[in-house]
Amino acid sequence: MALGAVAEPPVRRRGSDYAQLSRRISQAGLLERRPGWYVTRIAFTFGAFVAGWVAVFLLGDSWWQLPLAALMAVATTQVAFLGHDAGHRQMFRRRGPSELVGLLAGNAAVGLSYGWWVDKHNRHHANPNHEDEDPDVGAGALVWTPEQALETRGFGRWMAQRQAYFFFPMLLLEGLNLHVASIRAIVGRENGKYTVPMRHRAAEAALLVAHTAAYVALLLAVMSPVKALLFAVVHQALWGLYMGCAFAPNHKGMPMPTAEDELDFLRKQVLTSRNVRGSVLVDTTLGGLNYQIEHHLFPNMPRANLRRAQPIVHAFCVEQGIPYAETGLVESYRQALGHLHEVGRPLRG
Repeated sequence: MALGAVAEPPVRRRGSDYAQLSRRISQAGLLERRPGWYVTRIAFTFGAFVAGWVAVFLLGDSWWQLPLAALMAVATTQVAFLGHDAGHRQMFRRRGPSELVGLLAGNAAVGLSYGWWVDKHNRHHANPNHEDEDPDVGAGALVWTPEQALETRGFGRWMAQRQAYFFFPMLLLEGLNLHVASIRAIVGRENGKYTVPMRHRAAEAALLVAHTAAYVALLLAVMSPVKALLFAVVHQALWGLYMGCAFAPNHKGMPMPTAEDELDFLRKQVLTSRNVRGSVLVDTTLGGLNYQIEHHLFPNMPRANLRRAQPIVHAFCVEQGIPYAETGLVESYRQALGHLHEVGRPLRG
């Protein structure tokens, strides 16, 4: 679906449409928790993650640590996907167990503030692709609308003209950006108040410190400072790249509603999201985020149920005449990069 198609959405609010779809999904049992699946997934993912760090320790001062750093970037991203699921309470109905898994996966294992991410991600889910409400499309290193592009100056304007070419290289810095944003979220204050609401600020800070100390200590204990630095660079850069590649296909290049667009919940979520078709391997690689439409409609649906929900949601959208965007992985990147390039057009005029 091309950018700008949101200018002609149905303006009628039909809240009952989502209720009808929700009933179909519920009757299919797809909102039921999958404790067995998640126990297996958690055990396997954390097991592989810990095994990877044991391998780092046993391998010692070797240049083979660099390929291992790449494998650890994959393991780290898979752990981060578990934190995502915990944040949506896909694993447990109760907040306590969900937050425990989220803190362990995010702060302790990955070095990412769980509380900051939940606050930011919930705002994204509430208003996906909304320039003023969705923090994921606010102007920053990248710009997402021609208006944002025209507001850039200096080096930022030069980058905005060419941002499609720099998108993937910039993702190599995304891991560092996530770590810095996590620290800022924990300590940031304005007018005497913390800028980011967080339920377990002290615990999050302690876990981030412990993560950083353990990470640095392990690398320096088993390899030379040069190899340790290179390991960290490869690990963090590829983790950021993997994370960015998992999230980029979901909304980039999809319509961006404004305050003038009267969209009910169903249409707001479907029209701004894009699915990526593929096998179970794609499901695993992207952490289930390839079913972005279903995930946005039912964020607490267990990841394992998204594939089964997809044909039900698709069929309902066809019945209602709602465009349902689905494409292959490579094409999803092409569309996202095409949007980034188009946004910079006014600056290349």
